[in-house]
Amino acid sequence: MLFKLSFENMKKSIKDYGIYFLTLVLGVAIFYLFNSLDSQEAMLQVSASQRQIIQLMIEMLGMVSVFVAVILGLLIVYANSFLINRRKKEFGIYMSLGMGRRQISKIILMETIFVGMISLVVGLGVGIFGSQFMSILVSKMFEADMSKFEFVFSKAACIKTCVYFAIMYVAVMLFNTLTISRYKLIHLLNSAKRNETVKIKNPILSILVFVAAVALLGFAYWKVTVDVGSLNTADKMLKVILMGIVGTVLVFWSLSGFILQIVQVMKQTYLKDTNMFVLRQINNKINTMVVSMSVICLMLFMTITILSSALALRNTMQSDLLEMTPVDINLYKTAYLPEKSVGRNGKEEVYTEVQRQDSRVPIRETLQSNGFDMNLLKDVEEVRVYTDEDLTWEKFFGDKIGDLKAKFPNLRYEMPEELMKVSDYNRIAKLYGNEEYELKDDEYIMLCDFESQKEIRNEVLKDGNYPLEIAGKTYRAKYNECKSGFLMMSTSHTNTGIILVPDSCHLTDEMTEQYFLAANYNATTEDEKAEIEKNFASKEGDNLLNNLSEKGLRLDGMSKISIIEASVGLVTMITFIAIYLGIIFLIASSAILALKQLTDSSDNKQRYTILRKIGCDEKMINSALFKQIGIFFGTPLILAIIHSVFGIQFALSTLAGVASKKDLLPSIIGTVVVMGVIYGAYFMATYLGSKNIIKEE
Repeated sequence: MLFKLSFENMKKSIKDYGIYFLTLVLGVAIFYLFNSLDSQEAMLQVSASQRQIIQLMIEMLGMVSVFVAVILGLLIVYANSFLINRRKKEFGIYMSLGMGRRQISKIILMETIFVGMISLVVGLGVGIFGSQFMSILVSKMFEADMSKFEFVFSKAACIKTCVYFAIMYVAVMLFNTLTISRYKLIHLLNSAKRNETVKIKNPILSILVFVAAVALLGFAYWKVTVDVGSLNTADKMLKVILMGIVGTVLVFWSLSGFILQIVQVMKQTYLKDTNMFVLRQINNKINTMVVSMSVICLMLFMTITILSSALALRNTMQSDLLEMTPVDINLYKTAYLPEKSVGRNGKEEVYTEVQRQDSRVPIRETLQSNGFDMNLLKDVEEVRVYTDEDLTWEKFFGDKIGDLKAKFPNLRYEMPEELMKVSDYNRIAKLYGNEEYELKDDEYIMLCDFESQKEIRNEVLKDGNYPLEIAGKTYRAKYNECKSGFLMMSTSHTNTGIILVPDSCHLTDEMTEQYFLAANYNATTEDEKAEIEKNFASKEGDNLLNNLSEKGLRLDGMSKISIIEASVGLVTMITFIAIYLGIIFLIASSAILALKQLTDSSDNKQRYTILRKIGCDEKMINSALFKQIGIFFGTPLILAIIHSVFGIQFALSTLAGVASKKDLLPSIIGTVVVMGVIYGAYFMATYLGSKNIIKEE
């Protein structure tokens, strides 16, 4: 009997279960989707280093999944409480007919299992289907061979999803039993007549609190944008984060205290159509949901910021990779080593006689003398990088050194600037396909493409002809700004400064800081290049660089293949985790708003009946409902967008040189699309559900 009653109740309440069902299906699908990478990874034809990165990403996603499961669990409990509150009167009738709390708990238990099983099956179906597109996405991001693509089912992800959701449902069942045991018959039967007690806030106090909240948020915005250099420790950042949280809570606390009073003064707006009813409904909601609205706003802010920043990072690094890896191999070694020195990392290093002797030998000679076949390379260019101990970073920046130290407090400003002869640089630039430069005997050029340092160096150079003493002679800047250029291949624009000087500049051998070699592999196919690559990096460690190290020689390098593989893997991992968390936060925010609105629509059904009795037609009532839900969904979103404007700027300044503002627009468009689909779906589902509720007799 209880089974039949539960099944009939579920069919009858199918409209009530709409948002609940949507949330469960999306949660199951996304959970499976991001935990099924283990099966996709086995299918992909990738290199050993990429496979290690994918394994690391799978482990990271596994840890994130625990956090996601907690969020989804709390969300399911919250959604289930809505369904129970919605049916209080029904449960009261059951109890008045002699049914005990235990039997009612069994009914709810069966209904929960029914809905859970259907949601799990549908969610897994959506997840399994979606994971096939995930396979294509992963392969594209890792540039993997998809010739062996086939339909993939992850048994491990399926089991993990079922186990996690079983644990969540056990928690829901315990919550339901506890909730039913606390209800009294009189409260259940009169639940429709019970309203939340709304305290009217003092409008003057509310305005003062609102002004204080705006001031607090304004100060936090200023810290993360203009004064971002001062946020160089965790405790300072934590203070700004707390300011943002407190300011958000105060905004929502104060809004309900004076917005209604302000609109009431605007008689034409306030008295138009059903605006009076809509505004009072919204006022009451915000008044009773200060903490909830604040949490939702902050989750939406995290969604927008995380997705936009991660996608901007991915776009920037993808566009920079081709530009920043113009050749196949870079090799470099420190020249003219002393017996011991303090490196740029601040650690003292002691060098052997073998290392010191080899440091005076160009890289080409080191390779040839240690058995390397130079015929494996082509387009070989080797140059020297010099330093002048009297020309340090601190001396170059002069009175601007304070600004630089504020932004980068951990750099060693006593280190000398790097110098290159213009003809040497032009050889490398020609090989790279970059701009070449010319200099007169008394000119120099500053090359810098690391965005944040470029801005400060430009402040120094902007007045023109900025003088520098180099190797005993004064030179003046040819340009009043930094020029683009780099020497070392990288994942992004990270050149913090190279000074080009005329060939006539008296740079001695003893001033040589580094030998640098750039070349291409003497190969035509990718397989041939990969074979030559093994000389510099192989899984077993039996390669040229390691063999030289075993002999006590110091030679380092980086290849185009290794840079791209490492960069693609890192960006993909960050992007996947960001999308995972962003979508979960978005679903949680949307579901909480939707369930709260549906609850209010159920509780306030009589008020809509009164609107009909005083002459409002269905079109006006539906319009009032649409406006109400629109404002309810829009209020936290608007504040979240304002937060995000400054949050994204802070994220980009933190990732300076890695993520670029020029790649922000496509990432914002992508974020808007994702939010529009999910947030919009919940909005429409809420509107349609609420419209059905207020039509019920």
